[in-house]
Amino acid sequence: MPETKDSNGNVLNDGDSVQLIKDLKLKGTSSTFKRGTVAKNIRLTDNAGEIECRFGKTTIVLKTEFLKKR
Repeated sequence: MPETKDSNGNVLNDGDSVQLIKDLKLKGTSSTFKRGTVAKNIRLTDNAGEIECRFGKTTIVLKTEFLKKR
């Protein structure tokens, strides 16, 4: 399985916390996740360019190019 890396090249692991580096609009809703928002306890997916995380009660998949490790 390939290594999952954030936008700065740091290796991400299950359970890490990441921070958004760009405002992201959530498809299908009027919600926007603002730059600087922290996602805790991430889960890695089979795709090295994506991670899975929870914001409140919503589970979403984010591309690692919009994240940096905390």
